[in-house]
Amino acid sequence: MTYGTVESGHPPIYETLLRERGDVVAEAQKAAEHTQHRAAELLGGQYAAQRQASPA
Repeated sequence: MTYGTVESGHPPIYETLLRERGDVVAEAQKAAEHTQHRAAELLGGQYAAQRQASPA
């Protein structure tokens, strides 16, 4: 069995999973960003200011 080259650089099994299930990782990242943004809004920007002030 031979596999053709995958243009995206992902292995063929990953491409199949993306087609079948969607990009769960990207959706989770988007949901996390939305949650952080919403939390910052509800806390009046305090959370965002703390995140910027703390060392990485």
